[in-house]
Amino acid sequence: MGFDPGSPGSRPEPKAGAKPLRHPGIPSPKLAELLHMSTSSFFGLLARLARLCTMPQGLGPQAKPVLSAPRVAVTMVQAAGKKDRPALPLLDESELEEQFVKGHGPGGQATNKTSNCVVLKHIPSGIVVKCHQTRSVDQNRKLARQILQEKVDIFYNGENSIVYKEKQEAEKKKQERKRRAKETLEKKKLLKELRELSKNVH
Repeated sequence: MGFDPGSPGSRPEPKAGAKPLRHPGIPSPKLAELLHMSTSSFFGLLARLARLCTMPQGLGPQAKPVLSAPRVAVTMVQAAGKKDRPALPLLDESELEEQFVKGHGPGGQATNKTSNCVVLKHIPSGIVVKCHQTRSVDQNRKLARQILQEKVDIFYNGENSIVYKEKQEAEKKKQERKRRAKETLEKKKLLKELRELSKNVH
């Protein structure tokens, strides 16, 4: 009589309390659940990272992408911006009152006993500026008029003034730098989490 491997009596009965045999290629339920969770988290982090990488640069929908450039190039752009700056309103010398007073602070006798500090008043607006940035009276007179021009521009034009617009533009650039720095930190954090998840999956 031949031995039939398919007959019930040919298979050994499992012992009481013994764990059922499992094919080596089939993971246990707990391991399968862990792999599913890790894979879901992995692809979730990938989606977040993709959104960060494809986020448009700039503060508005019409903002142009910001291209990184060497520091020298940035300096050249800033210099060109100052060169192309719209002219501030001209001052009428007949509307100005100018005084020369003694300066104060470090610099010795040339500063404290010489009337090289310029006090300039714009009569129509009542704006007064004081300039003592250098030891040269002529240079201080020139600087005082530049400062007064900016203040008169703000006084008459408000938010439409050149100085106000430049400050707003500088603030936008500052906020944009902060936003890019925050995105960079978040990308680094996501990449670190992705590496940790990939270790757990494998």
